[in-house]
Amino acid sequence: MREILRVKGLHKRFGEIQAVKDFEMVINEGEIVGLVGPNGAGKTTAMECIITIQNADSGDVAIEGHDIYKVPEKAKANIAYVPEIPTLLPFLTVSEQIQFTAEVYSAEKWMTLADEMLTNFDLTDKKDNYSWTLSKGQKQKVAVISAMAHQPNLLFFDEPLLGIDPKGARYLKDLLKRHAEEQKSILISSHTLSLIEELCSKIYIMDKGIVLAHGSLDELKATARDAAGNLESVFLKITEG
Repeated sequence: MREILRVKGLHKRFGEIQAVKDFEMVINEGEIVGLVGPNGAGKTTAMECIITIQNADSGDVAIEGHDIYKVPEKAKANIAYVPEIPTLLPFLTVSEQIQFTAEVYSAEKWMTLADEMLTNFDLTDKKDNYSWTLSKGQKQKVAVISAMAHQPNLLFFDEPLLGIDPKGARYLKDLLKRHAEEQKSILISSHTLSLIEELCSKIYIMDKGIVLAHGSLDELKATARDAAGNLESVFLKITEG
């Protein structure tokens, strides 16, 4: 299996607070990987350090073999990130927002998927509306469309279902599964453990900046000595232990 992301020895400190400590992660082609932990565990900080929204104090990050610090243009050429609270360009319309992102990535075949997502997210009648007029959930959907329309090889999601209605959530989950079947890779950070359990083949559990355990759900069950439990039960045993 081709390796898409490798993170080694990632550290990030804010003053006296060690937000991320010795974080390591591997994501292979076609994997959906979950990152879970209590509030303040360091999940978002780790993710933002991986893609250099924040500067890590130390560590190595390679995306498709490209060092993100030495050759950032190559490492970031085929990734996308949807933060927990997306920030759209307020005076672009929905269509312009999506087109702008596609052009940033020099994407060519993006309109078919963008139109499909607009339809299934019930946004077709909003495509000429300015971004600032949208509801929170609609902004989240536009951020997802903008991120996925150019079909990046590696997607980063921080709470992807936040504010999205049940119909949209079902479509997004099916879309992510399809994305993985096409050998694209996805990292999802979320407190919605049912989402992680449904989608992810590998899960990382963090607390206080440290990865406490990682592996498939069955491997995590063995670590927690909770063979009959679901992810919620395993998560509570590992983080409380």
